[in-house]
Amino acid sequence: MFYKATIAAFSLCLLWACSSNQTQDIETLQKSADFAMVLHGGAGTILKENLSEAQEKAYTDALNTALDIGSEILKNGGTSMDAVTKTIIHLENSPLFNAGKGAVFTHSGTNELDASIMRGSDLEAGAVGGIKTIKNPILAAQAVLENSEHVFMAGEGADKFSQEQGLEIAPPEYFRTERRWNSLQKILEQEKTMGAAFEPFQDSKYGTVGVVALDKAGNIVAGTSTGGMTNKKYNRIGDSPVIGAGTYADNKTCGVSCTGHGEYFIRYAVAHDVSAMMAYKGVTLQEAADHIINKKLKKAGGSGGLVALDKDGNIAMPFNTPGMYRGYVRGEERFIGIYK
Repeated sequence: MFYKATIAAFSLCLLWACSSNQTQDIETLQKSADFAMVLHGGAGTILKENLSEAQEKAYTDALNTALDIGSEILKNGGTSMDAVTKTIIHLENSPLFNAGKGAVFTHSGTNELDASIMRGSDLEAGAVGGIKTIKNPILAAQAVLENSEHVFMAGEGADKFSQEQGLEIAPPEYFRTERRWNSLQKILEQEKTMGAAFEPFQDSKYGTVGVVALDKAGNIVAGTSTGGMTNKKYNRIGDSPVIGAGTYADNKTCGVSCTGHGEYFIRYAVAHDVSAMMAYKGVTLQEAADHIINKKLKKAGGSGGLVALDKDGNIAMPFNTPGMYRGYVRGEERFIGIYK
């Protein structure tokens, strides 16, 4: 009897100790991933020898400021929706990135802007494509999500809806930067002189901004904004506003924002594919993201990258191009990168 009582007491103590340690481990994990945010400013042929020290500092400063904006919101208990939209607004307002103010030009010399945002808690999403009058396209996408029964609006209708929502309107000259205008002129000249030999899809023309955030409530939001591709024709729309291609979020798995040759990201539903691999195969975020970008997409001929985070705040930032403007905060951790 004494023996049985001793064993029972020992088992009870062991159970208490294991439960206590398990609780402590869970609390430690939750504390280490209390909140997280990851962002990108586009991928492509970004080489150190092609950026001056001043240019590199300008990009680094812009990315750091973006991380400050989002992390401050998350640290103070703000929502991932606020963190994503306000961070992307900062990137859209910078002439450095191909989104908003820094958008590239179409073949006809106009700016056509795309954006999308998705909420992982309920899979609600909003997107706009080919808009021309709204200063911050990410807010137009958010308005579609929150104030309409639709997911995707495009062209004049999307502009009209956004204006009715009271979003700030910008004149065409607001989006004009000499650097982007000169890039169009250079490509138009190449197109003229090279004729049929001209390659319309050069990775130097890729550019997008994207942010994914996890807040203290465990909610994931992903957003992406872009000016598209320099010299694009026929109202071409890439992957950035396409839910499942350029943007995806699900609290059960991860949030993803992509950048690169959009046609491939659409064909292979890249953003959703990361989530699907995690859900169906049980692989980690890093394994899923790396496989899709560096194996599946690369084998198909697609170039670019993505940023993503999972429900535990783990970060992935794979890309198969020479560079990708990127960075993250995860609690007290912080990283900024440009080159491979």
